[in-house]
Amino acid sequence: MAETATAGAAGSDIRDVMAAIGRHWGWVLAFGILSVLLGICMLVWPSSTVVVIATFLGAYLLVSGIFQVVNAFASSELTTGFRWLIGISGFVSILLGLFAFRSIAHSVAILVLLIGFGWMIRGFTQLFEAIADKGMPARGWAIAMGILGVLAGLVVLMYPGPSLWALTLVAGIWLIVLGVAEIVGAFRLRSMVSAA
Repeated sequence: MAETATAGAAGSDIRDVMAAIGRHWGWVLAFGILSVLLGICMLVWPSSTVVVIATFLGAYLLVSGIFQVVNAFASSELTTGFRWLIGISGFVSILLGLFAFRSIAHSVAILVLLIGFGWMIRGFTQLFEAIADKGMPARGWAIAMGILGVLAGLVVLMYPGPSLWALTLVAGIWLIVLGVAEIVGAFRLRSMVSAA
């Protein structure tokens, strides 16, 4: 009897959650449409998209650097060495942000460097972790993905122009596919709420 009551309560909770999500299906639809439009823009105007992303990256580096420097001076809970590390990181971030705003070429160069080095660092981390942990599940795949990340980072750094074009193309297609999936999901949510 108690199990039936518990199962009924759980079913009721799930229906309540689905109803709450379903009432906001319009937001899911809006995000889907926005994703599709952004993906189309990336495919139609790849050069302009890269410039916009690089400009936002410069602004992000500048603002986050300022916050890091302020945090380094204001935080009393952190050790002195860690505060210095945060402060230096923030200062470098501010310099990169200011450098990015000097010209569009600098912004794009910083974007390429961050993507390339980011993939290489992630690849090396994944590779070393997989090599060190002999009991890791799917260890061979983790090693392969680490090597692939390092190679992808090297390719981006060695061929920045074609790499950015290819990344923009892939990101545009991915956004369109994701947006279509969100639009379909939004209409499914609406029909589920109507049925409930």
